[in-house]
Amino acid sequence: MRPLISFCFFLLILSCSDSPTTHPFSSVEIEDLFTDSVSIRALEVMDGSVAFAGTGGVFGAIDLSTAQIRAKQQRYDTLYPEFRAVAHTQTDFFMLSAGRPALLFKTGNQGLMELVYKEDKEGVFYDSMTFWNNSEGLAIGDEMDGCLSLLVTRDGGSSWRKIPCSDLPKAIPGEGAFAASNTNIALFKDKAWIGTTEGRIFYSPDKGSTWEVFETPINSKEPTQGIYSLHFTSENKGIAMGGDYTEPEGKTGNKALTLDGGKTWSLVADGDIPGYTSCVQFVPGSGGNGIMVVSYSGVSYSANMGKQWTKLSEEPFYTLRFVNDSTAYAAGKFRISRLSFK
Repeated sequence: MRPLISFCFFLLILSCSDSPTTHPFSSVEIEDLFTDSVSIRALEVMDGSVAFAGTGGVFGAIDLSTAQIRAKQQRYDTLYPEFRAVAHTQTDFFMLSAGRPALLFKTGNQGLMELVYKEDKEGVFYDSMTFWNNSEGLAIGDEMDGCLSLLVTRDGGSSWRKIPCSDLPKAIPGEGAFAASNTNIALFKDKAWIGTTEGRIFYSPDKGSTWEVFETPINSKEPTQGIYSLHFTSENKGIAMGGDYTEPEGKTGNKALTLDGGKTWSLVADGDIPGYTSCVQFVPGSGGNGIMVVSYSGVSYSANMGKQWTKLSEEPFYTLRFVNDSTAYAAGKFRISRLSFK
């Protein structure tokens, strides 16, 4: 009888995981907190603030209790870098530029930013960055010399090392990631998943020490197709979103779910909204059922692991982060906004 009981329990778990959230959303209220002539594709929810960085070297933070904004402009030589990746630890804030040269800054003395990594080589382009903990972090960039460009730190971001190609799976020529929302990397415990322009997943079970590659059904035939964003809510459950920003209404082959840690993926809501997506996030406290996505076409929501979707707003955004189960902060062209879901 024991195998039968175990199997029935397994079916019960699957049944519960398929149920919608207790309080599904039907609307969103949007309040702009920061408006300026800067495009923002990367923001971080920190302790009591939302930090951001964007075009023209602009970076700053919004105090969540007072809505007070502090913004500065980072210059390197005669350049004002375009930042598309940010990250933080308990003590420091980091921002990484896209394009050549690649410039990675961390919090320095007297409120200034300190350059801790520079890479000036033909083809260099970094897309996303995040931390496992206060000591260990990871940054991802496009293919160079036959492998993805991966940077790791083990000392809290004071120094960064590029992983040699001999320690990485071979990349497809031209393979990289889309620097659309700083969500090409998903972390859970020691694990890391990276979504690429070729619709593939680079996976590490041990904080970037070893890597393997999994395939997904996400469309990647065109240079503008592939995985734009992914997020994991457990060691097993994750969502990958893609599409084609040149054809944002395309709704096939752009949404995939995994329940086995990224080894296998299945398309969900194929042919249904949303189309092109730049950022996806699981809704906190939803048991892994609630999913929110944004793009320049608007804000869409699923209460049942991506099976059905509702468009909540036409307002355009590039990236989004939750602070609790009903409030998120989103950034886009010329603004950062607070989104209150109801």
